[in-house]
Amino acid sequence: MPHPKASPFTKTEQVVGLSKISLEYSRPAARNRKVFGIQADGIPALVPFGRIWRVGANESTKISFDSDVKIEGKHLSKGTYALYIFPYEDQWEIVFHKNTSHWGDGRDNYNPEEDALRVSVIPLKTLAFQENLLLYFDELQHDAAQLIIHWASTKVQVSISFDTMSMMEKQIQQKLQDNPSAQTYYEIARYYQEQGIRLFDALTYLEKALQMHGETYYFYRVKALVEGDLGDYAAAIESTKKSIQLAEKENKDEFVRLNEKDIKVWQEELKNN
Repeated sequence: MPHPKASPFTKTEQVVGLSKISLEYSRPAARNRKVFGIQADGIPALVPFGRIWRVGANESTKISFDSDVKIEGKHLSKGTYALYIFPYEDQWEIVFHKNTSHWGDGRDNYNPEEDALRVSVIPLKTLAFQENLLLYFDELQHDAAQLIIHWASTKVQVSISFDTMSMMEKQIQQKLQDNPSAQTYYEIARYYQEQGIRLFDALTYLEKALQMHGETYYFYRVKALVEGDLGDYAAAIESTKKSIQLAEKENKDEFVRLNEKDIKVWQEELKNN
């Protein structure tokens, strides 16, 4: 019969670039108890130092990656893992374990030979008190994130990174072989400009997009940015003026403001070079 759990189950997902991370865990509460280490009377706390912890309650906490990933700079193949921790006063060992079927705290069933990866991180003391165990993702970038584990007044951060650039380049090459549209050329060029890579290719793709689609304010906007990144400030200014003219016709005031700001920057660059 379904009934309320003392440690409620939760699931969270996070997209990082082109990859997805999923977490499934239960959230125990502190309830005025010391959570980590040793209590004042010498009795072990809820999670004693040096003992395996399932990072939750009930069944194993599970973390899934749909792409190969690096954890604290170390390779981990895509898949689903049980998440365990061996906490110590000055260092925590984070374990990604291949066997996800365990129930309970892990002490009876855990086999270190089934570990896929172990990394070490430094625990931090926080002023903010977290009553229920909380796992979440922060400092999101197109290829990286931090997994945050926070309970009571202790928090750790685990760095996660993906080779998003290689995945994106594979997609781009496939798109280029499949009769690309003007919009496809534009999106590729915009990605290259945002990442600061292959800028001459980006310029070529923008020129193709303009030839195919005609004059468009946001095509010229990115063309100007690429030219500015290449140091061709005179060309960047001309492309920006064109973008402003087209944006004004469509009442795109924000694009006008952005372009006018960039023109001032590039005019100063021309004076100083």
